[in-house]
Parts: sequence; structure tokens; C-alpha cells
Amino acid sequence: MGDLHFENKLWLNELNFAADELKIFEGYLEELVRRGGGRNMMAQVEQYQNQFIREKEVIDMMKHDINRHEHKLVEFTRRHPVTFDLYEMEDHDGIREAMERFRKIFNELKANFFLFHQNWRTSQA
Repeated sequence: MGDLHFENKLWLNELNFAADELKIFEGYLEELVRRGGGRNMMAQVEQYQNQFIREKEVIDMMKHDINRHEHKLVEFTRRHPVTFDLYEMEDHDGIREAMERFRKIFNELKANFFLFHQNWRTSQA
């Protein structure tokens, strides 16, 4: 049981960190808008803003699912302290798979955003 709780905590921390990164990225986009830029740059800024909004929604949904699962774990162990090993892990495995998908998509988004950032900086030099 401790492993499941531990993994839930790690996932929540990872999602919180991703949300903090998105805030930083959004701040950078706001700075680009203030500086002004060409039509192409503004279109890319809008595209990233939309992707960041979507990722924040995904993060919120994932956190909700993890917290709901954590509540189920606590309730099950409270009612069945001896038979916890028989607990059905389907929810946990599903969340694990969703976290793996989230990581892949989020890392791709970050890599693309860093490339956009680098391209924008070099075009301003």
C-alpha cells in the first residue's frame, strides 16, 4: 500500500511542477506579446497559449483522478486493513498509463517551445 501512496504523491508533485513550468512559459509569451512581433510570431504565440491552456486542463483532470484514487485507497485500507494486497489496482494502472502519456506529450511540447524560444532569440540578435 505504501508504494501506491508514494506513487500518487510523486505524480501529484510532478503535475504541480509541470503547472509551475507552464506559468513560466506563459509569462515568456506575455513578454513576447509586449515586445511585439510579426504575424508569424503572434500566430505561434497563440498556438502555444492554446496548448498551455489544454495542458493545464489535463493537469487538473489528472490531479482530480489521482486524488479520487488516493481517497479510494484510504477507504479500502480503513475497511480492509488485512486484505489490502487483494486490492484491485486497475485504477492505479490506468493512472500510471495516463501519466506516461502526459509525460510524453508534455515533454514534446516543452521541446517544441524551447525551439520556438531559441528561434525567436536568434532572430532578435
